[in-house]
Amino acid sequence: MKNLNFIILFLIPLLSFGQTEKETYKRISAEFEEYYNSNDYQKVFDLFSTDMKSFLPIEKTTDFVNGLKTQAGKIKKREFVKYEKGTYASYKTNFERALFSINLSLDKNSKINGLFVKPFKESNLPKLERNTTELILPFKEEWTVFWGGNTKELNYHVENKAQKNAFDIVITDKNGKSFKTDGKTNEDYYAFGKELIAPCDAEVVLSVDGVKDNIPGELNPIYVPGNTVILKTENDEFLFFAHFKQNSIVVKQGQIVKQGELLGLCGNSGNSSEAHLHFHIQNVEDMNKATGAKSYFSEIFVDGQLKKDYSPIKGEKVKNE
Repeated sequence: MKNLNFIILFLIPLLSFGQTEKETYKRISAEFEEYYNSNDYQKVFDLFSTDMKSFLPIEKTTDFVNGLKTQAGKIKKREFVKYEKGTYASYKTNFERALFSINLSLDKNSKINGLFVKPFKESNLPKLERNTTELILPFKEEWTVFWGGNTKELNYHVENKAQKNAFDIVITDKNGKSFKTDGKTNEDYYAFGKELIAPCDAEVVLSVDGVKDNIPGELNPIYVPGNTVILKTENDEFLFFAHFKQNSIVVKQGQIVKQGELLGLCGNSGNSSEAHLHFHIQNVEDMNKATGAKSYFSEIFVDGQLKKDYSPIKGEKVKNE
């Protein structure tokens, strides 16, 4: 799943600073904010070092400013936080439509030679390694773990901070196929339309419905999770479900659900090439700020054998008792 990131890196000096904002950084960051807000592309460009200008000529500088402003708006408030990795001055920056961290570095001539804009993340967020709430699998019948585990070979999600312990789960037949005939329609997939249930008692903190299901093989880059439910447990674990079938979610924000209660139906919405369930646990509700936690299920059958307090991996067939 994608975050909004604008990255411009060039010749970052290997220096070390304290955590007090230097006057040169204070002046240059203020000038950058002023010129950015006023659409003065030339003056933004003039703040760059020679190498930075070569890497990001005026046309690309203009595109960068316009792209960021289109998505986030003008800068409303900016606050120095710290120096990151000993090189970047990091600023918590409130835009009109987003909260970002602006990181910049300066060369010996007080010219910008590094610029990095990314979603702002608080450093004091709660830590969560794994769930302590007892969970059942969020579906009935036997499903197959398509992605799951701790390594890149088992789980491509590991490189994403919020999703690093996520599962993608499908239903397969005895031949390992996830569809009945040619896989050209959603209805041809075994998982499409199957019931997805609450793994535990929890509160619904987010319910997003109405996103169209994709034609198999085509992705929706606009709303990556598709139709989504997030549950909050009594232990402040946030259970994230993605890719529900359009208009199938039956729970609302603020609703309390019981373990086993229907949430909606499996679909193929969002960044999904075929009908499947994406499920993971994170430490806070907002995926842009979250860190993923490992999911353990209390008692499940794995390839026909009962396992307790177990986290499945790629290729295993799993079901509840």
